[in-house]
Amino acid sequence: MRTRCTMISKKSYKRWVWLWWIGWLALGGCAYYSFTGAAIPSHLQTIAIPLVEDRSNSPFTNLDQQLTELLIERFVNQTRLTLEPDPEAADALLEVRIDRYTNEPTAVGGAERAERNRVTITVTVRYVDQVNDQVLLARSFSAFEEYDPIAQGLAGEEETARLVLRNLADDIFTAATSNW
Repeated sequence: MRTRCTMISKKSYKRWVWLWWIGWLALGGCAYYSFTGAAIPSHLQTIAIPLVEDRSNSPFTNLDQQLTELLIERFVNQTRLTLEPDPEAADALLEVRIDRYTNEPTAVGGAERAERNRVTITVTVRYVDQVNDQVLLARSFSAFEEYDPIAQGLAGEEETARLVLRNLADDIFTAATSNW
């Protein structure tokens, strides 16, 4: 009887050691990975996100501010990075430019009136690790959403543009933090 208890104890001990090692290895990887899915190298502690430059012909004057706020929200709230107001002093720099804004009909109904319009926004992104002087991401992103211009009018276009900006912020964040 005593031998059997000793064998169970050894078995339990081996299982405990095995689980301890798995847990230790899993937590060791958290230096580079957060539970939001954002992977950030451990040497990056701060990020600068200057005001987005708007070169588009959008009828809305605050797209740059809205996209900047969305990006700050994602990079600061979903990673361990802190916002640095001085781009020269930051470990990482995220520069974004709105290149194109279009609002085009996608469905035409009776009397040659647009029944659906598509708002498309295209941006260029440059994300730089300034500690290692390395470009981490340099590419364009484009997103679109549709709305009913007859029922929603200009307010519908503006709300649709906000949705497109949210999608772009999500896409930029995902690309910048999952490329490790």
